[in-house]
Amino acid sequence: MTTYKGFSTVGRNFKFRLTDFELVKQDFINHLQIGKGEKLMNANFGTSIWDMLFENITEDLRIELTNEITRVAEYDPRIKLTNINVVEFEKGIQVELDVLYQGDINPVPLSLAFETATRTVTEI
Repeated sequence: MTTYKGFSTVGRNFKFRLTDFELVKQDFINHLQIGKGEKLMNANFGTSIWDMLFENITEDLRIELTNEITRVAEYDPRIKLTNINVVEFEKGIQVELDVLYQGDINPVPLSLAFETATRTVTEI
């Protein structure tokens, strides 16, 4: 039985309807796409990850990125992150997550790329 229903026009080739984990995952990615202060009337919404992408990846920056991703995930009660690994790649950073969807007992792996040139988050 479907719990959540929604739609997305992002990369779906006109398959607008999303349900359950696919919808929650797209909502999470959309939230990561928004820079802090970009949402009208809510300056605290969004993420500061985009300001960190041009920094050298150090252990302190990995911790900061992990904290920021965790903070964004806490906006959505439908998911919980059980593992976060930040790695550098040639176009930005890559984040490997284990996402526990509400009601499931096994986390789902999710790899996201934050690309500096296009300023996009894509699932890998």
